[in-house]
Amino acid sequence: MSATIFLAVLFAAFLHAGWNALVKTGGDKFQAMFIMSTSQGAIGLMMTLVLPLPSGQVWLWLLASGLVHSLYKFFLTSAYEHGDLSRVYPIARGLAPMLVALVGVFFLSDELAILEYLGIAALGTGIIAMARGVFSNGESQHMLRFAFASALMTACYSLIDGLGARAAGDATVFVAWMFLIDGIIFGSWGLLSRGRAVLTARRRDWLRGCMAGGASLGAYWIAVWAMTQAPIALVTALRETSILFAVMIGVVVFRERFDRAKAVATVLIVGGVVLTRL
Repeated sequence: MSATIFLAVLFAAFLHAGWNALVKTGGDKFQAMFIMSTSQGAIGLMMTLVLPLPSGQVWLWLLASGLVHSLYKFFLTSAYEHGDLSRVYPIARGLAPMLVALVGVFFLSDELAILEYLGIAALGTGIIAMARGVFSNGESQHMLRFAFASALMTACYSLIDGLGARAAGDATVFVAWMFLIDGIIFGSWGLLSRGRAVLTARRRDWLRGCMAGGASLGAYWIAVWAMTQAPIALVTALRETSILFAVMIGVVVFRERFDRAKAVATVLIVGGVVLTRL
């Protein structure tokens, strides 16, 4: 991996943590996610205008992906309503690869190397330690169920998107239509649940939401480009430095509590994810 690709992937990891921070920092997390999703949907629409239509069963994968992505966003925003960025993000981001690895073992006949088993063990230990901090520090326990549900949706859309992109035969086509469908589903959900009030955000809130949408898309496309230039395992492992960036943003920007237990849990989660993806 060249220095250019290394720095690009680190930047993508920062962007991923950054858009989560932008959603977290908004007064109304759901509204921030609504703006982000609709802006992504608009970009997806522009992309689909110059790309071919998917065919056959690909539409089923796209609909499933759009629905699961929307559920993921709902659970993630709900988690941020009840918990810190430096607590929610490591749990939601760390639990997902562990679930994907376990599904691969039991349902997809994948074989794991010894490092991957060690990674799953480290992940599980880190997540338990991070979750335990909620109880010991008197934080809202509602955050945990939403963070766990968010991680479950992440694991689901990771599998759906991988299989769907293979069925489409073109990852770009699949991603463009997925962004559009996700934007339509989450946007419709926002309008039905909140009415026109969801649209009455301040200018800076619209700017923050659109920045989050751009950061999310940028993080994804940098990762995809990097995977064409360097070993996929190295890229996916390096992307998980986003957990460290999220914790740093939470502690430095939001002044969230950072004790030894949270530090140890963060290191275990990051190390576990890296081991499962190398």
